This record gives sequence, structure tokens and C-alpha cells, in this order.
Amino acid sequence: MKVILRTDVAKLGHKGDVLDVSDGYARNYLVPKGLALNATAGAVRQAGDMQRARQQRDERERDAAELLARKLSAARLRVKAKAGIDGKLFGSITAVDVATAAEKQANEVLDRRRIHIPDSIRSVGLHEVVVRPHPEVEFKLTIEVVAET
Repeated sequence: MKVILRTDVAKLGHKGDVLDVSDGYARNYLVPKGLALNATAGAVRQAGDMQRARQQRDERERDAAELLARKLSAARLRVKAKAGIDGKLFGSITAVDVATAAEKQANEVLDRRRIHIPDSIRSVGLHEVVVRPHPEVEFKLTIEVVAET
């Protein structure tokens, strides 16, 4: 049975995709839950419009992510933290700390869930974190951790 997805469905497809699924899956799950509708000629044209809109939105988001990457990859963010005499931190630097520093110092809003810290930052000095603002855009951000005085 041909259906058009009304929303993104995990492991199946994205909004506006025209798919061929089993009759039972469509009748018993997708259509009653409002996740899909039967693929009629008019609905297929509408699905094409939804796909074009999704592609345009995705391009805008990717362009914005690339601009953010160009701006922040050249920057060095400074994060203050309490540290002992030997330079070890009392705790660690988290993605929330990095996002807060980006907002205050570079006036850019970063989603903490898009910041990946490979190893725990538990010492004073320069560290690199990976930021993925878009699935196709990834860049490294330099963090300078300084002892709070």
C-alpha cells in the first residue's frame, strides 16, 4: 500500500516521503496514529511540495551551520573554573559550560547536545571539543581553561 508520511518516522522515512508499506502496517498503525495518509494523486503532489520545503529548510540550516563553523572555528573561548595549585580542576568542564562561554564571548547560541567533549576536561590549558550544529557540518572548537582567581 502506498502512503505519504505526515511526520518523520524513525527507521522508515521523513515527512512527505511516498513509501510502499505493508497493508496491515498502514491500516493498523500509520494511518490511525496520524503518521501517514493514503497516497492519492493530489496527496502525492502535496507530498512533493512538502519535500521541496524540507529541502529548502535543510539548506538554510546547513548554510547557517557552516557560517557558525567558520566564525567559531577561528575563535578561542575562555572558560574559568576552580582549580588546585597543580592545575587540576575541582570537577570538570561540561558541554553546558562551553555553550555558556560561546553565548557570552561570541554571541552565538550553541545547543549543548551538539557539543561533544571527547575526553573529560579536568585540567587547566587548551582543549578541543567537537561541535556538530548540523548532521553534515562538524568543526573543532578550541577551549582555553583558566584557573579562577
